[in-house]
Amino acid sequence: MCGIVGAAAERNVVGILLEGLQRLEYRGYDSAGLTVLNADQQLKRYRAVGKVQALKDTCRAESPKGVIGIAHTRWATHGKPTQNNAHPHVSSDTVSLVHNGIIENHEALRQELTAQGYCFESETDTEVMAHLIHHLVAVCGDFRQGVNDALTRLEGAYAIAVQHRDFPDRLIGARQGSPLVVGLGIGENFIASDPQALRPVTDRFIYLEEGELVELTQSEVSIFGGREDSVASRAVTLDSRDDAADKGTFRHFMLKEIYEQPNAIRNTLQGRIGKNNILSQAFGVEAGLLFEQTQAVQIVACGTSYYSALVAKYWVEALTGLICQVEIASEWRYRTVAVAPNTLFLTISQSGETADTLAALRQSKSLGYLGSLCICNVPNSSLVRESDLCLMTEAGTEIGVASTKAFTTQLADLLMFAMALGKYHGLTPETESELVQALHDLPTRLEETLEIDQQVKAWADQFIDKDNALFLGRGLHYPIAMEGALKLKEISYIHAEGYPAGELKHGPLALVDEQMPVVCVAPTDELLEKVKSNLQEVAARGGSLYVFTDHQADFSDLSETQFIILPTVHPMLAPIAFVLPLQLLSYHVAVLRGTDVDQPRNLAKSVTVE
Repeated sequence: MCGIVGAAAERNVVGILLEGLQRLEYRGYDSAGLTVLNADQQLKRYRAVGKVQALKDTCRAESPKGVIGIAHTRWATHGKPTQNNAHPHVSSDTVSLVHNGIIENHEALRQELTAQGYCFESETDTEVMAHLIHHLVAVCGDFRQGVNDALTRLEGAYAIAVQHRDFPDRLIGARQGSPLVVGLGIGENFIASDPQALRPVTDRFIYLEEGELVELTQSEVSIFGGREDSVASRAVTLDSRDDAADKGTFRHFMLKEIYEQPNAIRNTLQGRIGKNNILSQAFGVEAGLLFEQTQAVQIVACGTSYYSALVAKYWVEALTGLICQVEIASEWRYRTVAVAPNTLFLTISQSGETADTLAALRQSKSLGYLGSLCICNVPNSSLVRESDLCLMTEAGTEIGVASTKAFTTQLADLLMFAMALGKYHGLTPETESELVQALHDLPTRLEETLEIDQQVKAWADQFIDKDNALFLGRGLHYPIAMEGALKLKEISYIHAEGYPAGELKHGPLALVDEQMPVVCVAPTDELLEKVKSNLQEVAARGGSLYVFTDHQADFSDLSETQFIILPTVHPMLAPIAFVLPLQLLSYHVAVLRGTDVDQPRNLAKSVTVE
């Protein structure tokens, strides 16, 4: 999603802005731009369609200089990816503004401002904000007051950074429904949509709350409209684990992050499991009381997080006997919801800023849910701050747009949640101990699983000229099949679908022929024999079968099938292990097809708009 960087310093900030934009490239974007106030007190704007490198080339040719400026990477929502639509947007060579989010009443405001004589160069909702702020600052004569007056006119979600030629020493930022952080330096201060953008210049950050406005200069930061705490007391220092913008020896961030999963799982489990038991207090001091009262669970999520939620449904109902419902956030929030008594509301989001999931959490607070718990990878994100309880995934920064380690650490958290909840609803100590031992063993099993990489790479050659693929699984592995299909379509642009294997004969079997690769996740469990029967149906229609299984399974009656054998894992934890080869398959197919693995077209890492 769009990225914001701003800086007020004693030095030329152009390099800081460009570096910040490059560190936000993982979020997905289609154009980039910046403005600085030069020594002649003129706003100089530079914009380019495509990669940040194109903007850097433009700036290199003109060598802009300025001690205060703002920059942006844009992912198109209003208007096509063109230079005119790229941010920053400028009004009367006086106000420059960058914006994440969507302004829903922009058309009405555009008509009003056009009537006042403003001319529009773009199709964006953001340019409306620039002209509105210019007008209202001119009316009141004060930069901060004018911005604040403009914000009261807006309907929708935004994070903004604004500079004004007539107030040359300051930047103003504000947020409502979209994240924004302040970076604190010595003789310089910064603003960004993500701390990752500012890691080269500071490790101290303030996470702005909903509805807050910040005014910053080289030497001072002032926050308005929210908490009474001092600026210094709100500062959070991030450690080196939060800086992962280096591929190291790997060709792509995605491959690096696939291989980071064993350690990511170790970090996620640390402090949450004892020798033989789950440590429920890791969920927070109120968790025990909340879990004891819980009689049902409602999970809401989007994208990959939705598939982790579907796996969690199996775990929760198997280990607790409680009803667990799972729904896509963008659907749940727009229907009339019936809430069962004592239902716990659980949200899942890698970024903690996913617009639909965050809106669902806020909506849930008025519907009578027992309480809220979130599974998230970003401390201090909106979802974490606004939930009653949270369990962090400890995956570390994930740069690749296609989620890998964030997904598997979500699964680890969700299994621990199901076990912690089960302690109050019939989970036996014997089963708890068995699962905890399997969790202790899991990172090692994942390391062994990654050793099949070259076998998976060999399969990838057989997918590069395909237009479609089918992924199959049953039980716990049906959501894993859907996740595998999602990964393939996200980064290789091959159309792929995940199906429960038992549904083949109810329609999808019509698609199966020698041009349709069929990938199946088939560990040894109580459904294995059913899966074998389903695969026989594929083989009889000439389908090309690619099966991931384990040492205990016997597929001798499927002689034309290709197999890769994975290490044996406890059946309850098998989804976490079996998704790794699906990630590797998608990665290698995408590399062979020459697509942009880390930044696939049309997609964004953090979806902070509807």
